[in-house]
Amino acid sequence: MWVPPEIVDPILLHAPTRRSVAVFGGVCEADGRLVVRREDKFNAESFQAFLQQLLHHYRRGKKIVVILDNSRYHHARALEPWLREHRKFLSLDFLPPYSPELNAIERVWKLTRRLCTHNRYFPTLEELLEAVFTQFDSWRKPNQTIRRLCAII
Repeated sequence: MWVPPEIVDPILLHAPTRRSVAVFGGVCEADGRLVVRREDKFNAESFQAFLQQLLHHYRRGKKIVVILDNSRYHHARALEPWLREHRKFLSLDFLPPYSPELNAIERVWKLTRRLCTHNRYFPTLEELLEAVFTQFDSWRKPNQTIRRLCAII
């Protein structure tokens, strides 16, 4: 932050809040489509709802492989029956611990922050979400930006 030298003690006004939003995301690396789902919190139930949303993008003869970190809700026992039932269409593949750089969705989150939130003030969480989800909406259809970001050219 730059402050003119004549201002001795700068005061930065901000909206005090500790609210948060959980956003699940998946990238189709073949064509660059982004699938996102907003939830109130990360848990096994919300993760299963996201996986069900991913199944809407299933293509006959192809299996959806979901690359995941090792969050506790990704390994929840409550998911096991559902995952067994859908194993023909969906497979979970876990990354080694502490390796977010290997997950394509992490690159999408980083680009989203750079394009939508850096050097911007949002008085409310709703305004922040509007800016971010407007960007997500532009990436819902096949696009070269996400495709290049995931290094599939």
